Amino acid sequence: MHAYRSHNCAQLSAQNVGETVRLSGWVHRKRDFGGVLFVDLRDHFGITQIVADEDSPALAVLDKLRAESVVTIDGEVKARSAETVNPKLATGEIEVFARAITVQSAAEELPLPVADELEYPEHIRLKYRFLDLRRETMHRNIMLRSQVITSLRKRMTEQGFTEFQTPILTASSPEGARDFLVPSRMHPNNFYALPQAPQMFKQMLMVSGFDRYFQIAPCFRDEDLRADRSLEFYQLDFEMSFVTQEDVFQALEPVLAGTFEEFSGGFDVTPSGEFPRIPYAEAIMKYGTDKPDLRNPLIISDVTSHFEQSGFGLFEKIVGGGGVVRVVPAPNTADKSRKFFDDMNNWARSEGFAGLGYVTRKGGEFGGPIAKNHGPERMEELYNELGLGPDDGLFFAAGKEKDAAKLAGAARTQVGEQLELIEQGCFKFCWIVDFPMFEYDEEAKKIDFSHNPFSMPQGEMEALETMDPLDIKAWQYDIVCNGYELSSGAIRNHKPEIMYKAFEIAGYDNSTVDKEFGGMIEAFKLGAPPHGGSAPGIDRIVMLLAGEEAIREVIAFPMNQKGEDLMMGAPSKATPAQLRELALRLVEQPKKEG
Repeated sequence: MHAYRSHNCAQLSAQNVGETVRLSGWVHRKRDFGGVLFVDLRDHFGITQIVADEDSPALAVLDKLRAESVVTIDGEVKARSAETVNPKLATGEIEVFARAITVQSAAEELPLPVADELEYPEHIRLKYRFLDLRRETMHRNIMLRSQVITSLRKRMTEQGFTEFQTPILTASSPEGARDFLVPSRMHPNNFYALPQAPQMFKQMLMVSGFDRYFQIAPCFRDEDLRADRSLEFYQLDFEMSFVTQEDVFQALEPVLAGTFEEFSGGFDVTPSGEFPRIPYAEAIMKYGTDKPDLRNPLIISDVTSHFEQSGFGLFEKIVGGGGVVRVVPAPNTADKSRKFFDDMNNWARSEGFAGLGYVTRKGGEFGGPIAKNHGPERMEELYNELGLGPDDGLFFAAGKEKDAAKLAGAARTQVGEQLELIEQGCFKFCWIVDFPMFEYDEEAKKIDFSHNPFSMPQGEMEALETMDPLDIKAWQYDIVCNGYELSSGAIRNHKPEIMYKAFEIAGYDNSTVDKEFGGMIEAFKLGAPPHGGSAPGIDRIVMLLAGEEAIREVIAFPMNQKGEDLMMGAPSKATPAQLRELALRLVEQPKKEG
């Protein structure tokens, strides 16, 4: 017999009754019934119930062991009585009577429980992550992650993509988030950078003549953390040659739709070929964000024209000053008290907004200061235009266009959640398209790129030479699912003359472009195919499929929100010897007050 096991802890069934077996695993849970000890033995695969009574030489040993001790059990498989069968376990029809035990590792007192998945402080969970990962939910999430990555790889390969690896040590990028810098011992006073994304390299692969590239790429960005963002993350990075935007969509949709269908647990998934394409301007207008959650049925409307002349002086003043008024319906709220509407206003203030106006309506009667001052006839006209009923409320966001859109978008989400309007049991995808190529930077008082400077402008050189820059759209797109941006992507600008012109509009001369992006420009001057791609985030995909709200729950060894690895003690101080070898001297940081 094998030194540690003849079967795993999910393998035995009624067919094994009478066999002598050997199992190894962790003591998951113990139950003492006065001389008879029941132990749930757990391994990677599942749980088997072990029984030790006064006739078992294992009883005294098991009785003294703490939970999470590792043991090897030799014993006989017995059938459970009909009333004790556990249908929730794969091994629920049997139990193993312990004839012998070997303690492989005795556990000390645990800093957090494993068997009972109680809420525990995050710093404890992260410091003892190896224990946290033994918990059923975390174990399942990490296995799901592996299975999702395997599925994505298979689907990409089946579509003719080839997996390549790109460098981890590379040059610093002047665009995007902050780089992580790595000092070079062989080149004192010089630094490598960890890649924010394999962007330049994957484009160079297309210039090199490869046609369809992908990799499960590690990426690093030194930026503030939040629930759906980490210092290091993985993405399904891909690029394609001789493609239009539509070709990219047709390549990615079946990969995402198929993967979500495979692992969604029966949730409805937007089918491949049916992902809505929503222009950026329409998304901002209807949803207040370029990451719309289409499970929410509420639609934002612009009612600015109704308040150009109004008895409600505040809105009239805002509109007269070039502002806008946006509204979010609150259907069937006649039974809601005034407190519901006041709480929404207080919520808006807590989020940093000036406030959220509202109108109530019950049985056709309007209520609230806006309705009182605007007048019932004008309110009736506005409601008819919006198609609202006699028991529907309405929330108002007024101000500068960007501010009003942001508040309306946040209010749309809040109202949807408060009224339980968000559709459950589904994954709704959409593409956001037609992003503006440029925007006006109010602080710098100049035109700058709105997002990705390397996207091909729609209309190419003619658009750059003849159109108002703020009207130019880019061949740029985002893929969004349930309100989460999974990735941005673009058809790339592969023509040097168009790149120079685009940067000129944003205030950069040719020498600056050559200095910052010389490698790419030179490659493009030697024959570059039209190409484009995208890079959906693996962590966010698995987070959605696992039903979690933070990517830390689907990463084996994540950092905390301060960017600290509490288990391994990173980041840490370098020794004087290490600093000398790297020709580095530390600069003492000023002490923070308070």
